[in-house]
Amino acid sequence: MLDALWFDPTEMLIGGTWQAAADTLALTNPSDGSHLADIARGTSRDIDAAVTAAQAARAGDWGRMTALERGRILTEIGRKVLNRVDTLAEIEAHDVGKPLTQARADAVALARYMEFYGGAADKVMGETIPYLDGYTVYTLREPHGVTGHIVPWNYPMQIIGRSVGAALAMGNACVLKPAEEACLTALAFARICNEAGLPDGALNVVPGLGAEAGAALAGHPHVQHISFTGSVRTGALVQQAAGAHVVPVTLELGGKSPQLVFEDADIDAALPFLVNAGIQNAGQTCSASSRILVQRGVYDAVRDRMAEAYASLSVGPAMNDLRIGPLISARQKDIVTGFLNGGADLKIAAQGYLQDAPDTGAYVLPTLFQDVPPDHSLARDEIFGPVQVLIPFDTEQEAVRIANGTDYGLVASIWTANGARQMRLAKALQAGQIFINNYGAGGGVELPFGGVGRSGHGREKGFEALYGFSTLKTVAAHHG
Repeated sequence: MLDALWFDPTEMLIGGTWQAAADTLALTNPSDGSHLADIARGTSRDIDAAVTAAQAARAGDWGRMTALERGRILTEIGRKVLNRVDTLAEIEAHDVGKPLTQARADAVALARYMEFYGGAADKVMGETIPYLDGYTVYTLREPHGVTGHIVPWNYPMQIIGRSVGAALAMGNACVLKPAEEACLTALAFARICNEAGLPDGALNVVPGLGAEAGAALAGHPHVQHISFTGSVRTGALVQQAAGAHVVPVTLELGGKSPQLVFEDADIDAALPFLVNAGIQNAGQTCSASSRILVQRGVYDAVRDRMAEAYASLSVGPAMNDLRIGPLISARQKDIVTGFLNGGADLKIAAQGYLQDAPDTGAYVLPTLFQDVPPDHSLARDEIFGPVQVLIPFDTEQEAVRIANGTDYGLVASIWTANGARQMRLAKALQAGQIFINNYGAGGGVELPFGGVGRSGHGREKGFEALYGFSTLKTVAAHHG
């Protein structure tokens, strides 16, 4: 078992009590394929108990708390997360294969979400509405009640922070089902919440399989809102299950995000973003920039600079803290390898290299393809691995057509010094976030995040997440 654990990972949290499940699941260390730990295999019965506990919390101490009191608890959770950043990073590195530096950044981001939503909890306000003479009309924002959170394996800490943090800030009671491949930091976070004084039942954590615990949570009749991050296929199933009870769903799904590089772009400034946005977390990022569209006049220069950068990318065990770690699993390695084999008809501009990477780990080489047709599967489908494609274009109109030519619409980036073009493309590109002469803007927790099309709907992060985790009530008082 991982030495950094200070808790029993085979337990789940229901109603403030840590309890064993009837069965367990085995976790594998993706860096070397070894057994890492066992976790609880929650069932529909466990989910039902967690929902009941959440209902009791809403009717009890948690539901009676003021927004100020909730905010103070969230802020204290953030402080305690910061005190354990290095431990959380070590756990995450072993669990999901994330290099230590990236895992540490995720832990710091989790703390920042708690700080942000702790400070925002008492600042969500309604409004008064001018209306007919003799009426006073105002609105209230109230919690949904019990919210379900189905969190993926690629960024467990960050996604817990932006969904559970926002839901708690609004006064909801949460049932969290982490991905079966990445439960350890979710369980660690729950322990920290206990230490910070979060009332029993306000957060319940039930690990397990998606088809069992996840399906039970998505279709539970007493859950009032579902937040799901993951694949398009699973997201559609979650939405169908929730729809049976007319439950709103926030979906953050896949992406095939482009960066558009024009001839007047500052290539030196763009280069780190062009590469890093594609290979961070081994490319296992919904908002990864897997398509680089380059105007033909600078295409060769950008290709050569990116190829040089790719040739220096080292891949190895998470604890070695190289640029890229393993993929989450052997299964994901097979998926990405299948895409790479599907690009046999294309030219590879450059690849990275393995460094002290055992054969038993889930490793693939970061790969940059050049001159990729826009309709090729590598240019249209989400790969979820460290693979980028270079696509040349001639005109602004062609660039927009190619950029919008997939089913996804999560993020896009524009590299140009032309201010008018910046504004035109910001409107023309179909994506939930548009970045101009940058990519990601540092990932700020304040920035609303979500997509269009098959990238999902609803928004996380910032105050928009608080609005999503609340329901609006209109009060019209007639006083003559």
